Amino acid sequence: MDKQPINLYFVPGLAASSKIFEYLQFPENEFKVNYIEWLIPLSDNEKIEDYSKRMANLVLKENPVLIGVSFGGIMVQEMSKHLNAKKIILISSVKCRSELPKRLKLLKRTWLYKLFPSKSIKNMEQFSSYIFGDFAKKRVELYKEYLSVRDEKYLNWSIYNVLHWKQKNVLDNIFHIHGSEDHVFPIKHIKNCHTINKGTHIMILNKAKTISKLIVEVLK
Repeated sequence: MDKQPINLYFVPGLAASSKIFEYLQFPENEFKVNYIEWLIPLSDNEKIEDYSKRMANLVLKENPVLIGVSFGGIMVQEMSKHLNAKKIILISSVKCRSELPKRLKLLKRTWLYKLFPSKSIKNMEQFSSYIFGDFAKKRVELYKEYLSVRDEKYLNWSIYNVLHWKQKNVLDNIFHIHGSEDHVFPIKHIKNCHTINKGTHIMILNKAKTISKLIVEVLK
């Protein structure tokens, strides 16, 4: 009897489409790759627990491997609470609230995030600079291509839930891949991860070969 391939379910980062995973490569006889795109929240007040359940309903195979980038990493952890996941793999993400950088915690306390002009986004430079910082300006063309989810309700909801994520304890069965030069979630706040040297927050694009190899190795 042939061995069944392992089902991989990928969730992209905040505002990103599954196109960000295009450079990852896996042996086709061993892995079945599935992509989950972001849903639009039912309301501004939809709880992340309810939203993640709707996302989990898109996982059609049992014992999946859930893989998320950045906010997608937060989402797959929430999804895993509704699924029997074989493994949770985080890329450029955080495992709990304590790994969030101080500037995001400050943003939550001051409520400045409510000033984010999601309703009047005119260009991707404005958006990427708000989410990723000044270093993103050098990569505007990349973000124009990969950050394609620009629904106002979704953006407001996502930013709120990054800042107000309540996860205090690290879940079991997590493998965390993180870059040494991640400007969004600095490595100094991250514990128990596999560090990729010179990896940035967008290493899913320029370190795809290394990340693919790591995923294959950890699942074998």
